[in-house]
Amino acid sequence: MLMIQRLRIDNEQEWNKENQQTVLNDFYFSLVTYGKCVYWVNDQKIIMDKGGILLIPPGNSFKWKYIPTVFHSKYVVEFNTKQDFTSLPLIMKDSHTHLQAGCFSILHEKMKIIGSQWTEKMPYYEVYASSVFTEVLIHINRELDRGPVTPDKYRYAELMKNYIRENYRSKITKEDLADVIQKSPNYTATLFSSVTGQTISEYVHSIRVKKALYMLEESQFTVAELSEFLGYSDVSYFSRVFKQIIGVSPSDYAHHKLIYL
Repeated sequence: MLMIQRLRIDNEQEWNKENQQTVLNDFYFSLVTYGKCVYWVNDQKIIMDKGGILLIPPGNSFKWKYIPTVFHSKYVVEFNTKQDFTSLPLIMKDSHTHLQAGCFSILHEKMKIIGSQWTEKMPYYEVYASSVFTEVLIHINRELDRGPVTPDKYRYAELMKNYIRENYRSKITKEDLADVIQKSPNYTATLFSSVTGQTISEYVHSIRVKKALYMLEESQFTVAELSEFLGYSDVSYFSRVFKQIIGVSPSDYAHHKLIYL
């Protein structure tokens, strides 16, 4: 079993801020969501860009520092595990793990949920946040199992994600994305899934639901109007997709004004 001990969101523009060299008693996890910063783990320098992940096991020493004039934001989670928590190879390593996440979008959304739970302190928030964070580690482990993402594949995936973000209200097919990267449709769909950990349709749904969350908070759209605006012809289907991703229906979300972002 895994339990989060501390969670922090760093997003302040303090160029000279850094922590002192520290020997860890718990696991330390960092996900950079914007900009870049620098870490030293056992005196090894690591540059962390957006999408960068760093997991440091207990017993290792580290420090981090802002890069002058470069704003950055990141999630930091300190957690521990029971001795019998051996299901994830990632947790069994004695040395640190650093990678550029292909599945960054999934991880970022899950970290937002964890951050919301930790901030709002809803009933059983520690258990809920820890269970969602376990999912984060599972996604990272699956990506590591698939092997490193080549720069070309990462670039193709980013091109496709940019296209989806700009055209999410329209129907998007693997043929559309194949035109974007000039590859075959089947290769395009396989590449997208292998890099992001999501199918094309799953990523489109996630972008639409993210927009729905914002509009339920900031607009006067009804659920039916919002469904049509986002490109869903069936409001019942939109509600099922929304609930599958968020955990409540859009009507319940609008009624209670729950904060998930």
